[in-house]
Amino acid sequence: MRTDSSPGTLPAREHLPAGDAGTPVLDVVIPVYNEEKDLQPCVLRLHDHLKRTFPYAFRITIADNASTDTTPQVSERLEAELPEVRAFRLEQKGRGRALRTVWSASDAPILAYMDVDLSTDLNALLPLVAPLISGHSDLAIGSRLARSSRVVRGPKREFISRAYNLILRGSLQARFSDAQCGFKAIRRDVAQVLLPLVEDTGWFFDTEMLVLAERAGLRIHEVPVDWVDDPDSTVHIVKTATDDLKGVWRVGKALATGALPLDRLTRPFGDDPRDRDVQDVPRGLARQLVGFCVVGGLSTLFYLLLYSGFRVFTGSQIANALALLVSAIANTAANRRLTFGVRGRSGAVRHQAQGLVVFGIGLALTSGSLAALNAASSDPAHSTELAVLIAANLAATVLRFLLFRAWVFPEQRDESASTVVATHLPNPSSPTYSLRQPTYDTTQFRAGEAADGTWRDATLQLQPVRPHDTDSRDYR
Repeated sequence: MRTDSSPGTLPAREHLPAGDAGTPVLDVVIPVYNEEKDLQPCVLRLHDHLKRTFPYAFRITIADNASTDTTPQVSERLEAELPEVRAFRLEQKGRGRALRTVWSASDAPILAYMDVDLSTDLNALLPLVAPLISGHSDLAIGSRLARSSRVVRGPKREFISRAYNLILRGSLQARFSDAQCGFKAIRRDVAQVLLPLVEDTGWFFDTEMLVLAERAGLRIHEVPVDWVDDPDSTVHIVKTATDDLKGVWRVGKALATGALPLDRLTRPFGDDPRDRDVQDVPRGLARQLVGFCVVGGLSTLFYLLLYSGFRVFTGSQIANALALLVSAIANTAANRRLTFGVRGRSGAVRHQAQGLVVFGIGLALTSGSLAALNAASSDPAHSTELAVLIAANLAATVLRFLLFRAWVFPEQRDESASTVVATHLPNPSSPTYSLRQPTYDTTQFRAGEAADGTWRDATLQLQPVRPHDTDSRDYR
């Protein structure tokens, strides 16, 4: 997909290596505020479940949001009794603030969180994080609104939840089904780049994070969950709903004005199979055909309206030329952005100039058709003129698409964008996960190109990481 933005900073997704026994692969954060009653049963139940079912090392982090009861003491006692439990204290409230702080400081490659009431059945935890561990997805969320979910809650909360998601779909074009289920996970490399873009520190934090991730093209995995409503929930529905609507307005405005640098969240060339060159399959052809047909249909309607308006004041040839000129400029601009994915002002004048050449060809076809019609009939009906113009425009449309694809907006072979950077740690026998970015040795090669310059399958073969693999040629 062609854009004028800078290449992304996220590495290609890979399956996480099985590290040392003491290295936590998963860090589950439980944000709490005055939960002295429910905290200990929750942590003990979660700890027991992970011990029995989770195949990797894990950590449970209690994020205390300035509690005023005995929650801090309970957290410290659990930390002392269970080696996999950590207690973290914040002096300010806000679930989003707690998650951002703990996730930003965590060394685990997979970061998750769940509500202290454990409304979500824990059997969904492994399916939630498995796509992130395998490298298949960037984020994962539990969904109470999926068809196969089994949910027990009152009609009031059901209505509010579905109405909120309809608002997200209508205003922010969100495609994920459940924004606020307290059961989510994210890869740490994604969190390090995504979290600085998220402004909210409260309940809208989840929604903002998901919307930005989706708009940046990251993959969000959804897991149907079994969920039972907590009747003792302390969430203030009216205040939360008001803050969420303010957040929707703020994020929508930022997306509309292009204020968010979402290009830094993109994956490198080759990670998306749509970026690969497959023999006998023109890249993006199907999508471009659909986009071109939609734009072409709207342009034809626009052209016919213009022609009918100009025809009132002038002859058929002049009306046709003026209508075709105006619609051609609009058509080129729409196809440039929507069909061929070219963004920014760079090359816009050249594209319009080339579009006018294509317009000249279309003008010749339609004008010739009108001339032939006038030669056959001295006073043809207006409906006949429109029918002839529609037929001529269909022929011109096919030719226009071919010229647009091959000449005006050709596929650019950007060598710098198609470079995959393979890295390996200086000491691959001791994998570590830390917030500080390590220094890597890098070797650059083009996907599918072997050392001898020959070309093979463009799919990168990823080998499992083993503690005894010390060959310097093992790029990971």
